[in-house]
Amino acid sequence: MSVRELVVLGTASQVPTRHRNHNGYLLRWDAEGILFDPGEGTQRQMLRAGVAAHDLNRICVTHFHGDHSLGLAGVIQRINLDRVPHEISAHYPAGGQRFFERLRYATAYRETVRLTEAPVAADGVLAETPAYTLEARRLSHPVESFGYRLVEPDGRRMLPGLLAERGIRGPDVGRLQREGELRGVTLDEVSEVRRGQRFAFVMDTRLCDGVHALADGCDLLVIESTFLDEDEQLAVDHGHLTAGQAARAARDAGVRHLVLTHFSQRYSDPGEFGRQARAAGFTGELTIASDLLRVPLPKRHP
Repeated sequence: MSVRELVVLGTASQVPTRHRNHNGYLLRWDAEGILFDPGEGTQRQMLRAGVAAHDLNRICVTHFHGDHSLGLAGVIQRINLDRVPHEISAHYPAGGQRFFERLRYATAYRETVRLTEAPVAADGVLAETPAYTLEARRLSHPVESFGYRLVEPDGRRMLPGLLAERGIRGPDVGRLQREGELRGVTLDEVSEVRRGQRFAFVMDTRLCDGVHALADGCDLLVIESTFLDEDEQLAVDHGHLTAGQAARAARDAGVRHLVLTHFSQRYSDPGEFGRQARAAGFTGELTIASDLLRVPLPKRHP
């Protein structure tokens, strides 16, 4: 059975705390697993969350600050130790190539897995598979940073009532789907577009065009909200978002489920991020991320 869910491995910004590990997020998308921003301690968090190295097909790093990338060394070595049988692709800002190489070869180990380096140099499509298109958009942070977005191709939903009216049943339904027409009945006449699901991952950034492009129409948006609104100037100075800014971007983009994460250790009440997001006008489903939480993608629109 296919599963589409976000597994939260860590939610702290800059430094881990007693209750929050450095960043780390696994997106399960049917048979694939995409690991985003493995910070320090990600390998152990994977064990706690029941995530195996064999579950990984891609690694996507937004930027090379330590809380988003120091776990790469351990994760890559674990992939090789466990002899993952399939290729794994790694996406990361091209300007950080030297950091990726240092982390990949931080210590001695035996390479047993094909790890394909696919650095990101500009906005656009990074990969196309039957299940999704992976895209990147540049963000606004003191170091080069990109956000990521998955878009599932649109499909067709068959309408049983219209099929029955036209006398199409059983194996003929599959034939109509394959051929597009059967006995003068076209596929468009007895089906409707089934919109593909959309997911976006937006980490350290100020508000910018990339944030809005990534969030547009998402079913699930994972986005940093390092600061509360009263510290907006700090957010601007350090290249981050506040809870209200993230929520307004999600509201304007028509996001269905918003996941706020990457919280500064200066705040003791995580609930305040949710209160400020609601005050900013976001009315969809809202999650304040915590370590080891699992968040399913919303069910498709009827």
